Formats: sequence, C-alpha cells, structure tokens
Amino acid sequence: MARIGLVAHDDKKDELCAWADRHKRKLSEHRLWGTGTTGSRVIAATGMPVTLLKSGPLGGDQQLGAMIAEGRLDVLIFFIDPLSAQPHDVDVKALTRLATLYDVMFANNEATANAVLAYL
Repeated sequence: MARIGLVAHDDKKDELCAWADRHKRKLSEHRLWGTGTTGSRVIAATGMPVTLLKSGPLGGDQQLGAMIAEGRLDVLIFFIDPLSAQPHDVDVKALTRLATLYDVMFANNEATANAVLAYL
C-alpha cells in the first residue's frame, strides 16, 4: 500500500479529479492525502477517503514536503499548470525539490500519473 499525495493547481483541479475518478479502483488500494481544496474536490468526485491537509497556499504544499522529508509519503501526484503564475510559487518549487531530493515517485501530469499508477 503506497502513501500518495494529491495536489493540483487551480486550472488543473478538474483534470486531476477526472483522472482520480477514472482510476479510483486502483487508487482505493492506497492511502491518500491531499491539500485542502484539491483533496476535497477528489473526495466529492470519487467518494474515496482522502486525508485533508491545509490548502496549498496556506501551508498544504509544505505539509506534503514535510511528509516527504520524514519518509511518510511514497508518491506525489501534482498536476502543475505551467501557464499560470502561482502566488505561492516558492512553496511549489520547494515541494518539487523535496520530491526530487528524496527520490519520491513524482507525477506532474496525467501521462506520468498513469505511469506511476501502473507501477504501483
């Protein structure tokens, strides 16, 4: 059972929710955490349990980063919007840096999320 973090930028939340709904059978085999808004939307779209953290800009990205640094997260699925400026870009960069540093499986779009899920 993998421990999976779910987060998406505002313009990618619908895409992540649709992806999670298509893969809910496989995702339900794992433990899920999500930043506040993203996690709430995934729960509404799929009915799956997701442990909610704070909203990304209010510290949720940092909470996921702490989980990675403490060895409490195996996978990070973060649908990133490369075309929109993010007011909390520093937190986003820190989270992606930690996922890379600690060699956590990291998917930043649907194609890589599909590959990671197939591996699990």
